[in-house]
Amino acid sequence: MKILNSSCRKRKKNGKTRKRESFAKAGGSFDLLDNTDIHLHFPAGAVTKDGPSAGVTIVTCLASLFSGHLVRSDVAMTGEITLRGLVLPVGGIKDKVLAAHRAGLKRVILPKRNEKDLDEIPANVREDLDFVTAFWLDDVLNAAFDGGFPADSKHSILNSKL
Repeated sequence: MKILNSSCRKRKKNGKTRKRESFAKAGGSFDLLDNTDIHLHFPAGAVTKDGPSAGVTIVTCLASLFSGHLVRSDVAMTGEITLRGLVLPVGGIKDKVLAAHRAGLKRVILPKRNEKDLDEIPANVREDLDFVTAFWLDDVLNAAFDGGFPADSKHSILNSKL
């Protein structure tokens, strides 16, 4: 029975490979995520430690997972994100930056609107870190991945599907 199952699995895998090759030759794609929207919902109060401040981090993790590209290992990030890709300000910047510094990270990605909060950070800590302020999700992804993130940039709010 194991031989039959193994043989069936191989045929199924070969069939998928051939479909992918056919789609690729025709200029199409066989990506399961094509034409698919992903919506994650975190009910208020459900995850007390990872609230809205983890929005850009969660999206960056998903971008890494689905693209196969690795996020830099020396990056810390925080920021809320809208459905349209705007990065919104969050609280606790001083504590988050000091924690990133203690952890030995080199780059910190923050919402552009939190730039004023950097004045609270001790000068010696600011000198050790590379700060990237982000207004759009694309800014976050380009700073989080070495060489930027390979995606088309669309900054127009008017292009929203909402």
